[in-house]
Amino acid sequence: MKIKVQSIHFDADKDLIRFVEEKVDKLKQFYEHIIDGEVFLRLDKNVTQENKIAEIKISTPGKVLFASEQCATFEQAADKSVEALKRQITKHKEKQRGS
Repeated sequence: MKIKVQSIHFDADKDLIRFVEEKVDKLKQFYEHIIDGEVFLRLDKNVTQENKIAEIKISTPGKVLFASEQCATFEQAADKSVEALKRQITKHKEKQRGS
């Protein structure tokens, strides 16, 4: 699966990019038909602690799944977004089997 990571309004270090790529790549264990993934990491303009946003979009045949989370760190936001996508993948697979 091809994963594209974009950091918006800041430069992400290699460790963060590798962490996010590994997390998103693990979604392949739950659904092998994932075509590609896009990750957008950005800082919210709020001055609060939880101003890191991770948005993840994965493409599957016939459907695009999307999750976005805002947390104190990009790692936490990516983790929560991947968990949300796992739930969406499970629902998507159940609908496919029911058809």
